[in-house]
Amino acid sequence: MKTILLESTSSTNEYIKKFLPLGEDVALCAVRQTAGRGTKGRSFLSEEGGVYCSFLNFYRDFPASEAFRIMAHAAVSVCRTAKFFGAEPSVKWPNDIFAKGRKLAGILIENALFGEKISCSIVGIGLNVANDVSALGGIAISLAEAAGKPLSPKEVRPVLIDNFSRKSDLQEYLSFVRFWGKEVRVTEGERCYTAIAERVLEDGRLEIKEGGACPHPLRCRDRFEHLRGQYEIRKKLQRSLGRKI
Repeated sequence: MKTILLESTSSTNEYIKKFLPLGEDVALCAVRQTAGRGTKGRSFLSEEGGVYCSFLNFYRDFPASEAFRIMAHAAVSVCRTAKFFGAEPSVKWPNDIFAKGRKLAGILIENALFGEKISCSIVGIGLNVANDVSALGGIAISLAEAAGKPLSPKEVRPVLIDNFSRKSDLQEYLSFVRFWGKEVRVTEGERCYTAIAERVLEDGRLEIKEGGACPHPLRCRDRFEHLRGQYEIRKKLQRSLGRKI
């Protein structure tokens, strides 16, 4: 995989699209982003001290129905990296990475479709390493703080790229999800109720069980809160370059 490091760019996800016509896999990182993006168009704080990378991958035969594999792999790549440096990461379903109850990294995925197949994807990862996240009011944490030792983007960046380049599977993703069997608060339209988080299905939907009813998966617009942690998790659709999956 070709690797490029920029001093600064508005967004690595946007910049890497320049390489789409070449048809080759690329890892593009930046020391800082001036207009980093999170999910649903939110801004992503991207000051110097973090690791900001986007990965462009092309596929020959990747069913769109299996798109969650891309998201799960990205989450595993970050968790592997955090664990390598001594932190204890966990996945806040579906793809936010936490450590010590605070957000360590965010992931933004864009997929391009050709018929029922994904032709290519752009996976953007923003990982707090040594950057000051105090302005976020205590909801975020750096890898240095989570690991309890000084770290720099220069040493973390190649580890993340290497971990992304290695294969993963759903079981490895599930090993980093920590709330199985716990009570969550669910919102489905106008209805709110409590249920038990059962498992993540192959397609990425979260299966829950309400009382004595049969387990059922949350739909894309549903949301839930882990009652003990008092944080909200919203199911995110992977974004595409021009169409939704």
